[in-house]
Amino acid sequence: MNQTATAFSRSKDEMQALMQVALGEAPADLAVLDADLVNVYTGEVQPRMSAAVKGRWIARVSADVRELVGPATRVIDARGRTLVPGLIDGHTHLAWIYGAAEFVPFAAAAGATTVITEAMEPYPVGGLAAVLDFLESFRDQPIRILATAPAMASISAAARGIDPGDLSVLLAREEIVGLGESYWQAVLQEPDSFLPALAAAQRAGKLLEGHTAGASEKKLNAYLATGVSSCHEPIDADQVLARLRLGMHVMVREGSIRRDLEAIARIRDTGADLRRLVLASDGASPQDLVQGKYMDFVVRKAVACGFAPIQAIQMATLNVAEHFRLDGVMGGIAPGRLADMVLIPEPADFTPQTVVCNGRVIFAEGRLLAPPRRHAFTPQSLQTVKLPRRLTPSDFAVSAETFSAPARVRVIEMVTDLVTAERQVEVPVSNGGLRADPAIGLCKIAAVDRAHAPGKLFTGFIRGFGLTRGAVACSAAWDTSDIIAVGATDEDMACAVNRIADLQGGAVLCAGGRVLAELALPVFGIASHLPMAELTQRLDALKQELAALGVAFPDPLLSLIALTGAAIPYLRICEEGLVNLKDGRRVALFVTR
Repeated sequence: MNQTATAFSRSKDEMQALMQVALGEAPADLAVLDADLVNVYTGEVQPRMSAAVKGRWIARVSADVRELVGPATRVIDARGRTLVPGLIDGHTHLAWIYGAAEFVPFAAAAGATTVITEAMEPYPVGGLAAVLDFLESFRDQPIRILATAPAMASISAAARGIDPGDLSVLLAREEIVGLGESYWQAVLQEPDSFLPALAAAQRAGKLLEGHTAGASEKKLNAYLATGVSSCHEPIDADQVLARLRLGMHVMVREGSIRRDLEAIARIRDTGADLRRLVLASDGASPQDLVQGKYMDFVVRKAVACGFAPIQAIQMATLNVAEHFRLDGVMGGIAPGRLADMVLIPEPADFTPQTVVCNGRVIFAEGRLLAPPRRHAFTPQSLQTVKLPRRLTPSDFAVSAETFSAPARVRVIEMVTDLVTAERQVEVPVSNGGLRADPAIGLCKIAAVDRAHAPGKLFTGFIRGFGLTRGAVACSAAWDTSDIIAVGATDEDMACAVNRIADLQGGAVLCAGGRVLAELALPVFGIASHLPMAELTQRLDALKQELAALGVAFPDPLLSLIALTGAAIPYLRICEEGLVNLKDGRRVALFVTR
């Protein structure tokens, strides 16, 4: 049994009330009259249709529901407009940079009434208590926020995997719809570590969300044989088709990390059935949210890329609900479904004018009518940087006393803003140690644990990041409990990391021993309390300062925190050392052969 379904069950009294309204024996609470209805079940537009709502449920959908309008019924005249289901973002990350309260107004304005987020980010830094606090921040919001339990694939042994008892607690919760993305490399390389969690999720009736970037045919089949049912990583039509043929739901990623919709849209030419194709954001940056680039933008872009308007709407509503086995309660406009509806000008112009969620009008005429609830996070969630002392420049020294000639070291090479490769570089030995050389693009990189073994760190080298002087650090390093820092000098690396400790989380740029720009991230050391507009300004200021120091990546903070990630090829770093993701094994900094 899917335990999530119990969160949306109808009580006997609710069913009785819905029947009475449908039969015309009682008035509706809300009536939407005379809309052109996009029927996602049949793929047609039904002209001059109306919907009657009782509580949070749709009671009747028919050509005329005027008999159900009573003195207290709220009536929305929808003549000349189109009524569609509320949008569902099936894969995003709400624990990065901002929280639910900051996100909800933008999601509601975009017509998104349900959002499904990963919950992996709080777990390495605060365990079960942090994840529960994170989930609590979703309660009583104007839109519906569901989540997946963290699978915790990590290159750091301290952060790898989720405690079985913690997982059991999370899987019993109604808002948890599945086990979050488990990287295929980790599952195949360490089955004993990850298969128990996959099996536990399936026993609880929950889905397994996937991550199959770069998997060969043989390895993809092996990964899917575990029961993994979705992936948001394909980047072109051929990859999507291969996964659709294997029974997967494929989430087309169109968000701030990657925009794959245009390349994937060529799948229209294959003639394949696309009912398992889903639109998802995989996370939206503050800048994109402020600029209106969330789910409504994604649907409009799908239409611009050649998908039929109804098909694009299905990809962001019914298709998502079917994947999560929630289509009995959401994803379409029909009796017995949750009253999540959006009024738009026409199917080809997905511009939300009125948004209804759970039977309540939450957005209309450009205004949010239901303010988000601001959650008071626990003191533990706001105190996650636990360094035992202030770091000094010597903490970032790389000793090479055994080398009299240049030492050959493994270097993280930035191939793109996210992809890295392993290079071997000869570095001169100076006073028994190795230094950064920004003149040739060589900086130091360090990962500092802030939670499991606070203060434990490893320092290596990175080339191609672009930093000509100073240092930048952030406490939101992917898949770990680390602070990640890149610097041209040991002094500025210590300055940046110590300032993060003072802020209890953040992103800091230092040069010459002083702070040039900073952003406090006190919630789990990952997210800000700032309003979205101010947060955007701070991020833009940080980006400008980094650009002035030579870092030209489109999102330099993302490029920094991804360096600890366990999914993007190839050479990564954590507090334990360098890891080659081709085989998941740690590699030495020094090349001795």
